[in-house]
Amino acid sequence: MTRAATRRAKISRLGVEWALRGIVIDHLTVTCIAAGLGVSWSAANTAVLHEGQRRLIDDPARFDGVTTIEVDEHVWRHTRRGDKYVTVIIDLTPAREKTGPARLLAIIEGRSKTVFKQWLAARPKDWTQRIEVVAMDGFSGFKTVAAEELPDAVPVMDPFHVVRLAGDALDQCRRHVQQDLFGRRGMKNNPLYRARRALYTGADLLTDKQRFRLEAVFGSQEHVEVEATWGIYQRIVAAYREPEKKKAKEMMQAVITSVTRGVPVDLVELRRLGRTLKQRATDVLAFFDRPGTSNGPTEAINGRLEHLRGSALGFRNLTHYIVRSLLEAGEFRPALHPQS
Repeated sequence: MTRAATRRAKISRLGVEWALRGIVIDHLTVTCIAAGLGVSWSAANTAVLHEGQRRLIDDPARFDGVTTIEVDEHVWRHTRRGDKYVTVIIDLTPAREKTGPARLLAIIEGRSKTVFKQWLAARPKDWTQRIEVVAMDGFSGFKTVAAEELPDAVPVMDPFHVVRLAGDALDQCRRHVQQDLFGRRGMKNNPLYRARRALYTGADLLTDKQRFRLEAVFGSQEHVEVEATWGIYQRIVAAYREPEKKKAKEMMQAVITSVTRGVPVDLVELRRLGRTLKQRATDVLAFFDRPGTSNGPTEAINGRLEHLRGSALGFRNLTHYIVRSLLEAGEFRPALHPQS
């Protein structure tokens, strides 16, 4: 009888196999799995998580061939109670080598320098020595850990976070100019507030209506700070859109130089952005020598996890969320369905 089911099990081995395939390959919910098996939600969930952990997640071979990783933070729940952040580790190697999609390697409770350091320290020494590139955001803690635990790896600050830094500087500049002029936040009839979305749009993608709004904003001497910050933002975006990497790197180097030298004192946001870019200039420019280390695949995985959380109607148990997330985005499909 143990060939058909484990001792005292409520679900047969074939049923557990079907359930695991349904979760990993067909992205079914545990509710659908439970209904198909004719068992309770708790029984189906326990069986799937246990089998997925044993068969897929605990397989040490899933870490083989990893040379490029990205570390980022992720919001796993949106309630006020408890820590809502986790640290995610993404394998960018397939995306960088164009052999397949990026995959989720690990989710660690909390977001700090310590949790990333502990995770790397727990990995085998020969594995960490094979890591060539570590992509990350602007958090200096991740960079410090990478230097300590992965001394031979090249840190790369990915384009998403560089553009976000510039976008945040632009938004903060718009807000403070608005506050200085009117003594309050923007309202729907204020030119700066009405142009807030157009400010973030690439110059070559602006509609006629957006161009008219920006011309109205930049036509006023009172908005010169916003125009200057907007110009830097557009130059950063243009550098990343340039297909020729050598030229793109030169463009980015020119931007970094321009915001670190001779910036007027009144341009507070640009000066702050310049200090950050100067400190991380090597990491920012490293991207152009190692294309394929962008945050795009990571955001795609985050989107899949958002969908998972929505279909599950939220998670209260972090352990369950970690296992379900790994099954969802760990690219285990070939292990269960080799023909795919």
